[in-house]
Amino acid sequence: MSTTAGIESLGDLTGKRVLVRSDLNVPLDGTTITDDGRIRASVPTIAQLSDAGARVVVTAHLGRPDGSPDPKYSLGPVAARLSELLERPVAFATDTVGASASETVAGLQDGDIAVLENVRFNDGETSKDDAIRGSFADQLAQLADAFVSDGFGVVHRKQASVYDVALRLPSAMGGLVAAEVEVLRKLTEHPERPYVVVLGGSKVSDKLGVIDNLIDKADKILIGGGMVFTFLKAQGHEVGKSLLEEDQLDTCTRYLEEAADRGVEIVLPTDVVVDTAFPSDDRAPEPSVVPATEIPADALGLDIGPESARAFAAALADAKTVFWNGPMGVFEVDAFAEGTRAVAQALTEVDGLSVVGGGDSAAAVRQLGFDEAAFGHISTGGGASLEFLEGKELPGIAVLERD
Repeated sequence: MSTTAGIESLGDLTGKRVLVRSDLNVPLDGTTITDDGRIRASVPTIAQLSDAGARVVVTAHLGRPDGSPDPKYSLGPVAARLSELLERPVAFATDTVGASASETVAGLQDGDIAVLENVRFNDGETSKDDAIRGSFADQLAQLADAFVSDGFGVVHRKQASVYDVALRLPSAMGGLVAAEVEVLRKLTEHPERPYVVVLGGSKVSDKLGVIDNLIDKADKILIGGGMVFTFLKAQGHEVGKSLLEEDQLDTCTRYLEEAADRGVEIVLPTDVVVDTAFPSDDRAPEPSVVPATEIPADALGLDIGPESARAFAAALADAKTVFWNGPMGVFEVDAFAEGTRAVAQALTEVDGLSVVGGGDSAAAVRQLGFDEAAFGHISTGGGASLEFLEGKELPGIAVLERD
C-alpha cells in the first residue's frame, strides 16, 4: 500500500471484523492506571471504526510478560478504561487467540468493540523465528477481515500483531500512526528553521543514532539529563558520582568536533543540581547547585541547574521547529524536576512546530501538569520516534507501504 492508504482504503466496513493494533501499554500501580495517555490517543481510530459499522477487535500488549500469561499484565483494567473513554461498552476476551477470543469476536454486532487479552501472553508474538511468528499471525488473522495498524509505539518491532498480520489481511494505517509519521517527516525533511533538538535521558548510547542523523539538520542541539556527564567528561571535567559512559567519551568528543565544523551549536549545562545519593524513599533529597565544571567528587548530577534552564529556554525562544526527547533530570522527584519543567514550558511557547518525542518526555509533560494541547505534537512512541529520526526503516510502517 502507499503512504496514504488510510482506513478509507478498506472500503465499506459495515459488518467487517477489523483487527486494530493499538498501543495500550500504560503504567499500572496494581490494577490502577497511572497515565492513560496512550489509551486516550488510541480512542479516535477505534471510535472511527466503530462508527463506520465495523466489528472492532483491539489487540495490544502491556509490559513484558515473556510469552506466557501473567495476571499483573492483564489488559482487563485497560479495557475498562477504554470503555469509559469511548462512552460505549467494550467486551474483553480473556485470551488472545483461544476460545474466549473466538467466542467474543463471534458475538460482536456491527459497531461493537472487543479487546483481546495481552498479545504478549503468546510466545509467537515476539519470536525471532519467522515460522513461529507467522503461525501466531495466522491465528490472529482468522479473527478478522481487515487490519488497521494504529500502535505507533510498536511499529519499530517486527512482531506478529504489527508486521506479520499485515501480510495476511487487507491492511491500512490508522489515524494515530499516520499523524505520527507526518509530523516526524517534518523533522527530517526540510524542517522550518531555526531547528532545535533537545536531548536528555540517562545514556548517550541511547541517542547515538539520533545525533548522527540530525547533527547535519539541526541548528542547535541542547544536551541535558544523565547523558550530559559523558559530554562534560569528554571535555576534561570531573563529574563525581554522576552517570558516566566511559566507552562513549570518544564519541562525545567526535560529536563536539563535528558540530563545530558544521556550524551546529551544541549547548551543554553550565550548572547542575546535585545530591550525594540518588533519590530514594529512605532519605529526603538534599539538592545543591554547582557549576557544571566543578561537580564534587562525592556528588552526582540529577538535573540541569537554574542558569542552564534559563539558557535552554532562551535557545528555544526563536525556534520554528523543536524536537525534544528525554527529561533534563529526575523529574519524578520535585527537587530535580525544574530543568524538565523549564524545557516543557519553553516548548509550549514555541511559535512553530514543537514535538515531544514520547516515552519519559511525554510522561513528564503529563506528570508536571502541562496542557497537552499546548504542544504541537506528543508522540506515543519514544523508541519508534527515535528510530524514525535515526533514519531506520520501521517494519510496521514498511509493511503498510509495500507495493
